[in-house]
Amino acid sequence: MNYKLTSSTITLHSMRFHAYHGVLPQERLVGNDYEVTVVMDVDISQAALSDDVADTVNYAEVYEVIQKVMSEPCHLLERVAWCVSEALLSRFSRLDAVEVSITKLNPPMGADCDGAEVKIKVAR
Repeated sequence: MNYKLTSSTITLHSMRFHAYHGVLPQERLVGNDYEVTVVMDVDISQAALSDDVADTVNYAEVYEVIQKVMSEPCHLLERVAWCVSEALLSRFSRLDAVEVSITKLNPPMGADCDGAEVKIKVAR
């Protein structure tokens, strides 16, 4: 039988980082905990047949790119999400688009909540 892969994504869920993003001086000093999830639109059909990591996007390399971006403080989560998207699309030519969600787990807003999140999708 002949099958055709119609769409595929690779997702890295809830990667955790302690980083120093934020507008307030205290956020830049003590930092906050963040969760980052990325959904990458990528054609995995060749890798599915070859079983070779060279034919797909290496998860460890994706993590390293995100870790580097998270280590560079920004004022806004919007900027961090954009930088993650830009870095992934620049590094991995196989990616057609990326969706990036960044959650600040303890936002300094005086509310009891599970976090403040920015989510963007960027395509080539």
